[in-house]
Amino acid sequence: MADELTDEEWVVWDSFYAMRRRLDRALELRLQSDSGVSAPEYEILVGLGRSSDRRSRVRDIAEQIGWEKSRVSHQVTRMGRRGLGRRAECASDARGTWVELTPDGRRAMLAATRGHTAAIKRCFADVLGADAEVVQAFSGRVLDAIGTDASPDPQG
Repeated sequence: MADELTDEEWVVWDSFYAMRRRLDRALELRLQSDSGVSAPEYEILVGLGRSSDRRSRVRDIAEQIGWEKSRVSHQVTRMGRRGLGRRAECASDARGTWVELTPDGRRAMLAATRGHTAAIKRCFADVLGADAEVVQAFSGRVLDAIGTDASPDPQG
């Protein structure tokens, strides 16, 4: 059957999947130990930090990082309790709110970025070496196959 994986494809998939999961976990543990920031917090902090005015709408954050709006909203609430971000009213949309990066959130993001960047370099970039272009091209093809809605079957 055309939709089934060969034994060799399963071996490649299992290897890739284990690497991806362990890399994600190693990077998250480094974030936590170096800065006390979780990977979900870091994703939101970086998105806010990259914004020219250090704020964004929940729906825009959700779209940017591929989460449901409710998950972003809950995460922002938890981050607000820690002083990393805050909600502010949106003057142009009475139903909407901004999520703003606080000074403590910016400091946490900057502190987390140093160790996170070093971990990415050590565990990923340095290991790739000359294969970086191959991995970049491969990643692009996978993203194209997935499409923008991340449905299991991009054709349907």
